[in-house]
Amino acid sequence: STIPKRKRCAMSAAALQKNYDVIILGSGLAGLYAAYHLCGGEAPKQVLILSKQAPEDSGSALAQGGVAAVLEQDDDSFALHIEDTLVAGNYQNDVAAVEMLVREGPGDVRRVMALGVEFDRTPEGGLSKTLEGGHSRRRIVHHADQTGKELMDKLLPLVRALPGVTLAEDAVAYAAQKLPDGFCVEVLLGAARCQSTCAFLILATGGIGQVYRHTTNPAVSTGDGIRLAYELGARIKNLSFVQFHPTAFHSPGKMQQFLISEAVRGEGAYLRNCGRERFMHRYDARLELAPRDVVSQAILQEARATGSNDFYLDITHRDADFVRRRFPGIYVACLARGVDMAVDLIPVFPCQHYLMGGVQVDLHSRTTVPGLYACGECAHTGLHGGNRLASNSLPEALVFGRKAAEDILREAPCAACKPAAEDAAVLREPARTEARRLSPPQARQRIQQEMQDACFVFPNKEKLPGAAKRMRALYARLRQAPCVTRDWAETCSLACVAALILEDAEEKLL
Repeated sequence: STIPKRKRCAMSAAALQKNYDVIILGSGLAGLYAAYHLCGGEAPKQVLILSKQAPEDSGSALAQGGVAAVLEQDDDSFALHIEDTLVAGNYQNDVAAVEMLVREGPGDVRRVMALGVEFDRTPEGGLSKTLEGGHSRRRIVHHADQTGKELMDKLLPLVRALPGVTLAEDAVAYAAQKLPDGFCVEVLLGAARCQSTCAFLILATGGIGQVYRHTTNPAVSTGDGIRLAYELGARIKNLSFVQFHPTAFHSPGKMQQFLISEAVRGEGAYLRNCGRERFMHRYDARLELAPRDVVSQAILQEARATGSNDFYLDITHRDADFVRRRFPGIYVACLARGVDMAVDLIPVFPCQHYLMGGVQVDLHSRTTVPGLYACGECAHTGLHGGNRLASNSLPEALVFGRKAAEDILREAPCAACKPAAEDAAVLREPARTEARRLSPPQARQRIQQEMQDACFVFPNKEKLPGAAKRMRALYARLRQAPCVTRDWAETCSLACVAALILEDAEEKLL
């Protein structure tokens, strides 16, 4: 189930120069599912989706593990899923958000199945469910090891075909202003700039992985939605709640790391240290199936004890045909890196993976700014608490994407197709200012170095204050002298997000 290769949609900046009911920033699962609900009914809204690259390049498409949902209550229950989520989140979760996700998530899983999404089946025809770290039951439905891709493959063509949907690729939203009756979003499309206006704005911009030197996130994950929300005055909460995945394929020198799914450990893989010894028994009774933060911290503690960063994931004791069949994507990716996971140990090490904090929203995905919504990874729903339970992110994108759409449909008058503001002219020449002397690549290196030193897995209380001040100063410098290029916009977002993470971490240590 793959989308055929196609040419990118050519769209002029002038074509975006209009008023919409809703503008959605981001074309991952949360944004697409919100658009589906906004435009799939009898009275479709006029919706503009702005995608920084092709939607196939989103973080959602990289999600391997699956969707956690209690679809059958034979040996499972809502209460058990709720408790597992609270335990993994160190009981720092919003209980109302957890209960809503657990109780409503199964309905959304059935909806996407009705739309054509296929999950793996047992020989008897039932849904095949896997186990991942922190789960007390097998409740995760999956499509091999490419569940996010399957969801995107099926939803994207449906949304593209909906009446009222305009999907613009290679479109960077670099600024937003609050208007009396909505928002104005400033967009960079190639070398041209334009302004699109809307009654409601949904932020679905994904993660912040590029603030770190090593991440599983795609290159588009630069925290743009969080910066725009912050600049609009929305509340940002718990941004230092950053999850580090314990088992990324260890490729020194590369920024984007390939994820080895939690499900590999769920199917029995062992973690081994530089001496090829299992070690998790020294840190947690749940061994390899402890939550991600526990395993990541255990690896770093073991690294200090052994003086080595060499760690391995070992599933060679399972049948080789089972490994190839259950993890086809991971198997091929490892093979391309010279590792046959059916017979070889996989080199792994923790790296940045997921953000639990973000733009604060309520149970309807509403931010503290009227008309502004956030869903997906950029939002802080309170579901995850201090650490995300594996495979709770895809159902969160579905549930809270739908909630945003439903809330807008309840109260939205048709605001689309009004003429754009007279002063919203297409601007073709980026401003040339002092900020051009500050090289975005150099600024990115500074940001990533500060984050690696001050806030990688464990916050460094000695380095946090200085790093936070330097990131705040860098963000201010970029904001005061914008040069309006994609590189500038993303670097500005990274500096903003880094400053907010470091300041939040520093405050939590006080």
